[in-house]
Order: sequence, then C-alpha cells, then structure tokens
Amino acid sequence: MEFEEIYKTYWQKIYRVCRGYVSDDDWAKDIAQDTFIIVWNQLHTFRNESAISTWIYRIAVNNCLRQIEKQKRLPAANFPEHLSETLEIPLDSKIAFLYQCINELKEVDRIIISLELEDIKQAEIATIVGISEANVRVKIHRIKEKLTEKFKRYDRD
Repeated sequence: MEFEEIYKTYWQKIYRVCRGYVSDDDWAKDIAQDTFIIVWNQLHTFRNESAISTWIYRIAVNNCLRQIEKQKRLPAANFPEHLSETLEIPLDSKIAFLYQCINELKEVDRIIISLELEDIKQAEIATIVGISEANVRVKIHRIKEKLTEKFKRYDRD
C-alpha cells in the first residue's frame, strides 16, 4: 500500500482517535500529523505480521501517550489573552459533550472507546491496547454505561 493511499484512508480515523484522546482540536491534529510522519518514516519496516490499520493505530496510541506525558512535564505557557482562534469549527453541542466525556475517562478507556467509535474490531483493539479481547468487551460495555449515564444527565439539564 502506498503512503498516499494510507494517508487518505486513515487520516480522519487517526485524527478522531487522537481527538478522543486529547481535549484540544489543534493538538489532536498535530498528534495525527506526527503519527503520519512516523508512518512515512517507518513504512519500510512494516512486516505484514498484522493488519496495516493495527500497526497505524498502535503508532497513534503510542504517539498520544508520548505527547500527553511530554505535556505533563512541560510548564504551561502563558499566551497573551488578546489572541483568538478565528478558524475554529464549531462542533455540534452533543459531539462536543461526547469528546468532553471521553476526555474524562482513564487513558486506556479513552483509547478503547475512540477505537470502538471508529468501528475497529474488538480483536484488533485488544492487539493495539495489549489486553485480551474479553477484557476489551467488558471495558467497552462499562465505558458505554458511563457515557450513557452522563448523556442522560446532560439531556436533563
């Protein structure tokens, strides 16, 4: 598979996984872009031992974890308040709330539900995350219960 085809096929999926993992849209785009730089640089090392999607998602997950860890170590910068984002695309309020809820989950749960929302097979999620398929099923069920409860409260407010 050529890189251009990989990029076109997986860009939106990887971006959404990253967006589910971090709370900032621009940061998610940066992480997704970094993921594809890694894919580009490492494509020659792919050995077809798993699906290429599994390999790419694993790179994305590792990249998200690295970026989050790096962010925790760096002091927060104080940017001038007069700067504003003019190109921000407004999200539907329920989608924005979903991202907010996902962001409140534990790290592993965030990545599992983000991959589930991308219709990744549970066996592949298990491989990406490094847990059993049965454990993935249990976690997905519990995560969906948590998110459903939060949405019930959201709709009442």
